[in-house]
Parts: sequence; structure tokens; C-alpha cells
Amino acid sequence: MNEWAPIAKEYDPLKAGSIDGTDEEPHDRAIWRAMTARYVPNHGVTGDPHLTLFVARLSIQTTEDKLKEVFSRYGDIRRMRLVRDLVTGFSKGYAFIEYKDERALLKAHRDANKLIIDQREVFVDFELERTLKGWIPRRLGGGFGGKKESGQLRFGGRDRPFRKPINLPAMKSDFYGEGLAEKRERGWSRDWKTRDRAHGRNREHRRPERERSESKRDRERHSREERSSGKEGRDRERRDRSRDRSSRRPRDEDQF
Repeated sequence: MNEWAPIAKEYDPLKAGSIDGTDEEPHDRAIWRAMTARYVPNHGVTGDPHLTLFVARLSIQTTEDKLKEVFSRYGDIRRMRLVRDLVTGFSKGYAFIEYKDERALLKAHRDANKLIIDQREVFVDFELERTLKGWIPRRLGGGFGGKKESGQLRFGGRDRPFRKPINLPAMKSDFYGEGLAEKRERGWSRDWKTRDRAHGRNREHRRPERERSESKRDRERHSREERSSGKEGRDRERRDRSRDRSSRRPRDEDQF
């Protein structure tokens, strides 16, 4: 990590899409678009890029006069350009300000960032289009910053610098701080608890079925016992009647 820096020294779309600059695969389509883009800076732009500030997040009500009033506090301004829509003429919310000397540039860069102008907090950085190697603008999937809602944040700039990567030992978990043995034991205990719960649920589910089957078997046994007892009773009655007939027959013969 000796080469790590919070601010990118060269623009790489893949690294810019990573919070710590260590991604090896792009995580959104815009990064793919930026990686395949062939962007050439606008040669029609005049002025010294090393003395130019980029001012963004301006209110659409902010005018050139207002910007000159605010940024002239830090030094003499050579030229200023508030970017406007070619069709409507409305401000696009960003501007470029070139100073006459580096001292004024650095002072404005340090003090004017997050300044409130026309009830808007502005963002101030150095111009990057002509000074940062490999620069890809936001409209082609590059740039820095971005909104969380878009899911396309870019890191390595002043607004969202890289976070320092965290290197942990291979035997330790990045959250629990446990070794592999502890993780296995914790996983096993969790598996056993899950199995016990599942077994308990299955046992509770099978209990009504078992009770129903037992009651059914009891009814069948009772019915068989009743049928057998009834049959025995009928057999006993037949035997009694046959004995009665056989006992009456000798008496009848004695009378004759």
C-alpha cells in the first residue's frame, strides 16, 4: 500500500468506481462505457489549466457578476466562464475561473469549497479535463463524485477520496475476528440448532397424525372385539338350545 493515495494521480475508470481503488471488475455499465471511451479534451478551451478552478453545484440563479464578486476576494481573476445551455441560455450549474497567479488559485481552492452562494453549497476543485491524465467526463461514465441514489459513485476526487484498504490476516474474519476453527464451530452449532428446530417442527406436525392413526386402530380393535364377543355369545346360545332339545327328547319318550 505504499502507492496508495486518497486522490487519484491518473484517472482510471475501474479504480474510480471502487471505494478504495482496488476493484478488478466493473460493477456498473457506466464504468464499462468509460473504459471503452476515447475522450479528447476540448482544444477550443483557452487559458492556463494549472491556474483554473472548477466550480460546481451552482444555483441556476447565480450570474457571472455574482461569481466575480465572490471569487475576486482570493485574488485577481483573468477570465471566467459560466457554462450555459446553447438553446435555453440557462446556467448548467458550473463554471471555470482562471486566476492570474497560483497563490490566489490555491487560496480559493482551500477556502471557497463548500461556500454558500445564492443559498447553495458549491463545490470547488482544480480543473481536471486538461490536467489529469486519462480523464473521462461524467457524461461518458467517468468523472468523480456522484449521488448515492444513482448507484454510480466515483471515488478518487476531492469530493469522494479513496478510502484506505484494510488488510486483515487470512485466518481472521473481517467482522467477527474469529479464526477458521471458531467459524466452523459457530457454523456447526448453528446447523445443529437449525436441525433441532426443524426436527421439533416435524415432530409437532406428525403428532396429530399419530394420534389419529392410534385412535383409528383402537376403534378397529374395539369393533373386532365386539364382533368376536357377539359371535361367541351366539355360539353359546346355539349350544344351550341344542342341549335343551336333547334333554327334552328322553322325557318325551318316557311318557309314551
